Amino acid sequence: MKFIVRIFLLAALALAWPALAATQVDINTADAKTLAQSLDGVGLVKAEAIVAYRETHGPFRSIEDLARVKGIGPRIIEANRDAIVFGKPPAAGAPRSSSHSLATW
Repeated sequence: MKFIVRIFLLAALALAWPALAATQVDINTADAKTLAQSLDGVGLVKAEAIVAYRETHGPFRSIEDLARVKGIGPRIIEANRDAIVFGKPPAAGAPRSSSHSLATW
């Protein structure tokens, strides 16, 4: 019986993992520390470069604009496509629209 309970708990955790790992971050308002913690392949140096670019050139209008930041290439953009939003992320449990919308929530 304990074995079945353990298998069930492991299966539930495996199914919940993508939801736990998919933390969304507003690329236009997050600070460097938040970007580094939230984005795959982005450490503090790259996150600071994102913030510096944003402060110099204004807000990002699309996820592809990130490629203009030194050190950010197609691999990082694709790895984070679902995590990057423009505007506030939706509240937990709220229906998701396109995560790449320019609309604010």
